[in-house]
Amino acid sequence: MQEEQQEFHAGRRDFVKQSSMLAGGLLAMPVLSQANFFSGAGDVIKIALIGCGGRGTGAAVQALRTKQNVQLVAMADAFADRLNDSYNNIKEELGENASRLNVKEEHKFTGFDAYQKAIALADVVILATPPGFRPIHFEEAVKQGKHIFMEKPVATDPAGIKRVLDAAEIAKSKKLNVVVGLQRRYQASYRELFKRFNDGIIGDLLSINVWWNQGALWIRPRQPQYTEMEYQMRNWYYFNWLCGDHIVEQHIHNLDVGNWFMKDYPVTAYGMGGRTVRTGKDTGEIYDHHAVEYRYGNGVIMNSECRHWKDSASRVDEELTGTKGRIICDRGLIQDHKGKVLFQFDKKQENQPYQNEHDELFAAIAKGEYKFWDAERGAKTTLTAIIGRLATYSGEVIPFDKALNSGLNLQPATYAFDAKPPVMPDADGFYPYAKPGITRYFS
Repeated sequence: MQEEQQEFHAGRRDFVKQSSMLAGGLLAMPVLSQANFFSGAGDVIKIALIGCGGRGTGAAVQALRTKQNVQLVAMADAFADRLNDSYNNIKEELGENASRLNVKEEHKFTGFDAYQKAIALADVVILATPPGFRPIHFEEAVKQGKHIFMEKPVATDPAGIKRVLDAAEIAKSKKLNVVVGLQRRYQASYRELFKRFNDGIIGDLLSINVWWNQGALWIRPRQPQYTEMEYQMRNWYYFNWLCGDHIVEQHIHNLDVGNWFMKDYPVTAYGMGGRTVRTGKDTGEIYDHHAVEYRYGNGVIMNSECRHWKDSASRVDEELTGTKGRIICDRGLIQDHKGKVLFQFDKKQENQPYQNEHDELFAAIAKGEYKFWDAERGAKTTLTAIIGRLATYSGEVIPFDKALNSGLNLQPATYAFDAKPPVMPDADGFYPYAKPGITRYFS
């Protein structure tokens, strides 16, 4: 399961190669009425992109490759250069279908309040900024009555999770479709494994192991003209108020598989982590490795590992062990405890889950169906990752419910380029970071 990390790093050419399986014909389909549902063949589903980095650009292209009559009509980002690069990349990727890119110059919005203006012009909103902004943007999209695709994770702190959960209830009352980019839930092989798991093929679930171990990621260097706020936003992966650490931003995919098959969320997290190889001034405050034991209410344990170590063995996968056998998700394999194959998914039947998220979302919207309410489980799985971070940072056992109700908030008091971010470098340019036994949350 390397698709996520490949897309995260890859240029737009790699993205097209990944996306082409389900691109298909671009057919005019029904769309919107004043009730935010669509019923006329001449109608257009209008899309706004909030967050114009690599993931936002990819998501916009995927939305524009669906079969419905869709157009991108507004874009928003904190930075004009990223917005313009995204616009040009989307145009190039669409090729002969570039007419679906219909963003007027006056509908390219930049700055911290850009999202409000772009959301107002659309029927469907793609939220793909760094995740620290997700609760604010999700609230606004729900307030304005829009259908939503939002990338994972949906927050970086418990206070943000609370905001998303509250807005999710309003979205349900308004029957707004919400898809969260935990794409394994939209992947054919995982869906088939889950179906067979439900049929009892491995018996009662005993334990879960999940991994996202890989090499180093990108670093964006500081420029002399940057304020501290701009530097952190451009190098956002290394600051918790923006990213949540890689256990939250990336490993959430694997944790979501565990929660999915458990049909529950863990009650506690306990673990260890640190900064072993990624210790420079340009890597902010996050750890480079985490190992967490998650315990569910029925006693089942999910053992979790994630790390970013250059030139080390990689593993991105999930394994579930039951009384009768085990599931190895990346291989699409189910076997008994003696190694006999009980089921093997035919990888020729695999879909492109990033594309499928949008295919299913836009098909439902065009038909006037209320079908997707991913926000609540997206929030609770995000909190699963957050309590893992709190556990490795502090050395404490972190209860899920206590964290949810803690009010812990990492966000700055003011969103402005001349404002102070929540964490600042010392006189030598290094950022303070959590130290187990010294950093404390609940004891």
